[in-house]
Amino acid sequence: MASPAWAQATPDAAANLPPVTVTATRSPMRVDQSIAEVTVIGREDIEHATGRTLPELLSRQPGIQFSSNGGLGKNSSLFIHGLEARHTLLLVDGVRYGSATTGTPSLDNLSLDSIERIEIVRGPLSSLYGSDAVGGVIQIFTRRGHPGLQVNGALGAGSHAYAKATAGLGFGDELWDTALQVTHVETRGFSATNPRVQFGNFNNDNDGFRQDSATAQVGLKLGADWRLGAKFMQSNGVTGIDDGPGLNALSKLSSEVLALDLAGSPRTGWHSVTRVSSSMDKSASLNSASPFTDIGAFKTIQQQLSQETSVETGLGTALLVVDYLKQKVSKPAVQYDVTERNIVGVAAGLDGRRGAHTWQGSLRHDHNSQFGNQDSGAVGYGFDLTPRWRVGASYGTSFVAPSFNQLYYPNFGNPNLLPEEGKSAELSLRYALQGHEVRAALFEHRIRGYISSGPQPVNVPKTRIDGVSLSYQGQVLGIDTRASLDHVDPRNKTPGPNDDKLLPRRAKNSGQLDLDRNLGAFGLGTSVRGVGSRYDNAANSLTVGRYVTADLRAEWRFLPQWTLTASLNNLADKRYETVYGYNQPGREGYLTLRYSER
Repeated sequence: MASPAWAQATPDAAANLPPVTVTATRSPMRVDQSIAEVTVIGREDIEHATGRTLPELLSRQPGIQFSSNGGLGKNSSLFIHGLEARHTLLLVDGVRYGSATTGTPSLDNLSLDSIERIEIVRGPLSSLYGSDAVGGVIQIFTRRGHPGLQVNGALGAGSHAYAKATAGLGFGDELWDTALQVTHVETRGFSATNPRVQFGNFNNDNDGFRQDSATAQVGLKLGADWRLGAKFMQSNGVTGIDDGPGLNALSKLSSEVLALDLAGSPRTGWHSVTRVSSSMDKSASLNSASPFTDIGAFKTIQQQLSQETSVETGLGTALLVVDYLKQKVSKPAVQYDVTERNIVGVAAGLDGRRGAHTWQGSLRHDHNSQFGNQDSGAVGYGFDLTPRWRVGASYGTSFVAPSFNQLYYPNFGNPNLLPEEGKSAELSLRYALQGHEVRAALFEHRIRGYISSGPQPVNVPKTRIDGVSLSYQGQVLGIDTRASLDHVDPRNKTPGPNDDKLLPRRAKNSGQLDLDRNLGAFGLGTSVRGVGSRYDNAANSLTVGRYVTADLRAEWRFLPQWTLTASLNNLADKRYETVYGYNQPGREGYLTLRYSER
C-alpha cells in the first residue's frame, strides 16, 4: 500500500514516522508537512504490480488515469487531475527524462525491478522545475546501497509466455555505498489492436515485448557531510506494434540516464547539491506495415547542469536553484527545421511551519532559446484546525513549451505555436488519526494557449479542467485499506465546433479500492479499479466504454529470505480499452519466486 501522504504525529507513531519526500519542494521534507498531495510508492507496492506496466501502477493512485496502445512496452500516457500527458514532468534520480519530440514522459521502457520508490506530487510545479510540470511531477528513484549487504533476486512466469529474471546486489559502509540491478523480461503478448482501430492499423497477431535493463549507483563519502555519487540506468527493449495487416511491425526502445552529483553541507544549516546529468530516449522503427512510417529512430538527448542550495532560516527552509538544460532531437528521413534548444532557469522557494501554520512558496524565471522568457510562481498555505483536521489552499502558474513534433514535424507541425500557460488552484481538507487518513481536494486548472491535437496544431484560447478527489488510507478490521474516488471535468471552452466538448481519453469518473491482509507468513490482497466512459477524439464522436477490473494476489514467506507470490489480474477476463481500437490484457496469472537478504 502506498505510504500515507499525511498522518497525525502521536507518541505511538514515533517508530513509524511519515516518509520523506524530496520532490515536493526540491529539498527533503516529511510528506505530512507538504501542502500538495504527495504519494510515495514503496518497493512492496511495486512488487504487487507483477505483469503490470509502470503507467498502470501509477494510475492506481488518486487523481491519475492512463491510456495505452496495448500491454507491456506499448505507447502509454498519464493524466494527472485530467490534464494532458505533456503536463507531467518525469524525473529519474533527479534527472529530467522523456521525449522532446512528443513532449511527453517516456514510461514504456522503464523496468519496475530497478525502482526503489516513486514519489508523485500533484499540482503546478513549474515554479520549481520549469516547463511541463503543470499537473505535477513523478520522480523515480532507482535502487541504492544501504548499510550492510543486500542481495535480491526473482524468477517469474505467467500468461502469454511471460518470463522474468532479475538479480541485484547492494552494499554500504562508512565510506562507500553501491548497488547494481539487472533484469530480463519477455512476453509473447497479445494483439494490440482489434477491428475497431482507425487508419487500417488492425493486425491480429501477438505483439510481444522483450527488455534488458540495468541500473547502478556508486557513492563515496568525502567527509562527514559530503557525498560524491554516480548513477547509471540503461534499458533496451523490442516491442511489437500494429500499424497494418500482414507484418509484425517492431520498434526498438532505448532509455539511458547518467548523473554525477556532489551533495553536502558547506556550513551548518546549509545543504548543497550540484548535478551534471544526461538522459537519452530513443524509439526506432525496425520494420513497418505502414507506407507512412519512416524506418529509423526518433531520439532525444537532454543534458543538464543544476545547482541547488537550501538554507535553514527563521521562516523555514529557503531554496535557490540554477538550472541549465540543452535538448537535442533527431528523427528518421527529413530532419526538423530546428533540432535543439537551450533553457536557463533560476528559482527560489521558501517552505516552513510554525504552530498550526504551514506555508510554501516559489518563483522561477526561465529563458528558452526558442520562446524567450517565462515566469511562474506558486503559493500554498495550510492551517491545522485541530490536531486531527487540516485545511489547505494553493495557487500556481505554469507553462509548457511546444514539442519539436508540434513545431516542426514535416507537413504536420506549426512553427508559430506558443507555450501553453496554466493557472491552477486547489482547496483541500485532511483528517488523520492513528494511522487513518482522509483527504478531499477541490481543484481547477485554466490553460491559455492549449495546443490542439492532430496535424497543424494551434493554440486554443481556453480550456478548463475542474475536479474533486477523495481518498482514504488506513487499517480497517486488520485489513490495510486504500480507496479513492475522482471526478474530473476537462473541457474545451473555445467558441467553435468543439466548444464545451470533453478533452479526449479522460473519464469523468474513476475509483480504486485496495485491500491487503497480513497473516504472518501469508498475505492476501485484492484491487478493484473502475473507470467511466470517455471520448477518443476532440469532437466526442468516438466513445471508449467504461470498465471495472479486479485483481487478486497472495504471498507466502516460507523462509525468512524467500517469498512465493501469485497474482491473478483482471479476474473476470473483462474486455476493455483505454484507447479506441486498442486492447488491454484479459485474465492473466503470474507466479514469482523472490529472494531478499538485508
